[in-house]
Amino acid sequence: MDGRIDQRTVLLLLVGGGATYAALEHPLFGTALLVGVAVVTLLHLLMKDH
Repeated sequence: MDGRIDQRTVLLLLVGGGATYAALEHPLFGTALLVGVAVVTLLHLLMKDH
């Protein structure tokens, strides 16, 4: 490993962080951790073949 982060990893972290923040600000949307993990997992599965 050369210590570099690819664009896919950065995208997953940003979207997951954004979803978690939104869930924290609006508790009606669900638990923050669950929403963040679900979004990151979904994106990971969708981008798996690219």
